Amino acid sequence: MPGPMSTTGREAFLASSHVAILSVAGADGRPPLASPVFYHYEPGGDLTFFTNTLGRKTRKADLIEAAGALTMTVQTEEMPYKYVTVEGAVVSTGPATPDEMKKIAQRYMPVEYAEGFVQNEFAHPDSAPMLYTVRPAKWFSSDLSPDPA
Repeated sequence: MPGPMSTTGREAFLASSHVAILSVAGADGRPPLASPVFYHYEPGGDLTFFTNTLGRKTRKADLIEAAGALTMTVQTEEMPYKYVTVEGAVVSTGPATPDEMKKIAQRYMPVEYAEGFVQNEFAHPDSAPMLYTVRPAKWFSSDLSPDPA
């Protein structure tokens, strides 16, 4: 019967390759910001993602710093529909290394493309990508499969 995923099911779903939608509280009377991001997650661990690529300091980075917490949602777009939403605190922030960025990028693209993507990032004269680590604290999920995980 469709319903929430088990702990094992939701962690496995989050660990699979999905583009996440990151949401963070807005500022100055603006609404929350929602933005797609590449991320990395292993069951039982923390989420990591990067931003501020190609020398662009993003509004997202400023909002994450101010809020100290965010929400990420991943989903399928075909039947049976599934989603996992995680709320969590940002537990570390710092400059992203090429290896950290490659680990994330390889989840979404072939290895050689991921390497070129990262090399291009660090070849940019104003490059200052930041890596964020988020500790999941609250989970929401749904699986419309006949036998949810």
